[in-house]
Amino acid sequence: MASLSACMTRDAAFELLKEHNKDPFHIEHAETVEQTMRYFAREYDPENEEFWGIVGLLHDLDWEEHDDDPMNHTVYAAKDIEAAGGSAELIRAIQTHTSDYNTDLPKPELQMEKILFATEELTGLIGAAVVMRPSKSVMDFNVKSLKKKFKDKRFAAGVSRDVIRSGAEMLGWELDELFARTIEAMQSFAPDRDTFQAE
Repeated sequence: MASLSACMTRDAAFELLKEHNKDPFHIEHAETVEQTMRYFAREYDPENEEFWGIVGLLHDLDWEEHDDDPMNHTVYAAKDIEAAGGSAELIRAIQTHTSDYNTDLPKPELQMEKILFATEELTGLIGAAVVMRPSKSVMDFNVKSLKKKFKDKRFAAGVSRDVIRSGAEMLGWELDELFARTIEAMQSFAPDRDTFQAE
């Protein structure tokens, strides 16, 4: 695999994220996608784990400030990332996840870009479902429960089921496989770890 460079450290990327995002929910989502991307990088492209992680961390950099203009989501981010010294390959990777809204943007080609496209909305759906559970934990969450929430269009209605489906298709995975592997990814870092109750 070719070596990919974000031209910024994880710390610098996190500072940039906090500069443009004040809502703790958006910061948590960014970190969840970062850790999900790192999980898959360890399997597919271990030498570029840092790059995959930074792509995940900054994928929604401009959403909080420009959520009224979804067509240009990631277009605003490109300017901010460039100004902060981020690489063209970092910007490209991030922009591929909104190519379904804005056809002028590059389509996912690398495995990393396909995984970002497929899992980004899905982590949001899993997160929303987990919060409703008595345990509030992803550790006892399973594919069957996720399928139920996926089919209920009223649940987490903002999550695009079509994006998740086409992401699975891009990867050549069945939906069940995408569901299972994304749950496993989230269980590997348990973003809800602070909510665990002492026995």
